[in-house]
Amino acid sequence: MNARARLRALLAVQVVSRTGNVVTTVAVPFAVLARGGSATDVGIAAFAATVPIVLGGPFGGALVERVGFVRSSVASDLVSGATLLAMPVLAWTVGLPFWALLALVFVSGLFDLPGESARRVLLPGLARSAGVPLERAVGHFEASQRLSVLIGAPLGGVLVAAAGPMAALVCTAVAFGTAALLAAVLVRPAGDDAAGASADAAPTNGYWRDIAEGFRFCVRDPFFRLVIALVLITNLLDAARSTTLLPLYAADTLGGAQALGFVTGTFGGAAFLGSVAFGYVAHRVPRRITFVVCFVLAGGPSLLVPALGLGLPWMLAASALSGLAAGALNPILGAVELERIPVHMRARVFGLLGAGSWAGIPLGGLLAGFAAEGVGVQATFGAVVVLYTVVTLAPLTGGAWRLMERPAPERAPVERVTT
Repeated sequence: MNARARLRALLAVQVVSRTGNVVTTVAVPFAVLARGGSATDVGIAAFAATVPIVLGGPFGGALVERVGFVRSSVASDLVSGATLLAMPVLAWTVGLPFWALLALVFVSGLFDLPGESARRVLLPGLARSAGVPLERAVGHFEASQRLSVLIGAPLGGVLVAAAGPMAALVCTAVAFGTAALLAAVLVRPAGDDAAGASADAAPTNGYWRDIAEGFRFCVRDPFFRLVIALVLITNLLDAARSTTLLPLYAADTLGGAQALGFVTGTFGGAAFLGSVAFGYVAHRVPRRITFVVCFVLAGGPSLLVPALGLGLPWMLAASALSGLAAGALNPILGAVELERIPVHMRARVFGLLGAGSWAGIPLGGLLAGFAAEGVGVQATFGAVVVLYTVVTLAPLTGGAWRLMERPAPERAPVERVTT
């Protein structure tokens, strides 16, 4: 396979793997509700699904560098598929108590971030070999994630509505198995650059020293400190919306799992289009102001509509607008990360950045469950939209946020000619 085919294979693996994750986020809350669970139980399940990502990020990155990027991608999808398949098998045979469901959800998410970090490290080498600009390649990678939402959310909603949440989890396991097979057969690191050539080379400093080195890099870099803080808070609020509040709002107001799938799929489809389109213009626009405007729009409309108690047509329109804006966010951050992180540290730093960014997600779903029971779903949506809007304006304050802008191209010195 040539370089472009290997790049497309990597993107296909990302789509299929993430599609499995999206179907899981739709199926698990309704599996809890089908057992007679409450809003608090849904929040607890969301906590169990997201906290392993925070644990897997810091410790998985250095492990990925030892195991190899392709093998890590394959292994992570196999583990996710096997644990999710165990849920319907147990439910249809000996029974699936709530604690067992939580344990399986926990294990299934433990290797998600290391697997994605491995694919992300493979991206720049394959893009360079294929002659694709970095920002465009990152845009396509993020678009593949958005495409998985476009496919997975409606598919998950239809499967849950038609066959039940356990049948949807069987399909999820099949998706993970397919992603593992595609990666094992089709994905190879680029052999003509340093990142690809060292993809399977083990680090020499020791596992714990590698983790400590990556941690020091994240802590000492002024830009990454701000990014982690910002994304930690916004991801907490996003988790409150997507894992707990939106399923509850869909069940109460929009008509159930199918409506939830259409809303989430609309957001994902618009974000996919936004990522693809932005990839072709990213090198022409200022990063920081674009980031702020799109970040505010990515949360505001899709949070305001349910806060006002509006119906499905309004939710679909707001999700489309927010999705288009959200499509520009990760391509900007992804390009900056690849520019600032040394090649040999990318897997561990991606894992640490991901863990720091995801640290608030388990708490977001859990707190949203308690808040929804205490003050109601709409009031909780109202509080979230205010907090989200205020926080996403932070990059306008300047300071280290200015490091987001792309570095100025170096100019060759002009020799003075004397006569």
